[in-house]
Amino acid sequence: MKPGIHPAWYPNAQVICACGNTWTTGATVPVIRTDVCSKCHPFFTGEQRIVDKEGQVDRFMRRLSARDEAYLKTRAERARRRRRKETMIEIVEEPEEILGTLEEGESK
Repeated sequence: MKPGIHPAWYPNAQVICACGNTWTTGATVPVIRTDVCSKCHPFFTGEQRIVDKEGQVDRFMRRLSARDEAYLKTRAERARRRRRKETMIEIVEEPEEILGTLEEGESK
């Protein structure tokens, strides 16, 4: 290895988590600060906890609810159109009897 091009190695670097957990490891910096570790991360603890960083979860939930509302609105509009179309078909089918009587009157 070339001398002088590699960073300094700290074999007893201290890692400090936001939950208070600490441990030592080898690293190129003497102290490492982290937000989550294996003691507080939901995957390892089994908790259903969402780590919200800068409101990303809130924004996602708002987008999700807006999408659901738009979907339900579209479904309601389609159902309304379908009911209207069925009503129009019923209205158009009823005058056949009237047309039949008119044709009889014209042929006489």
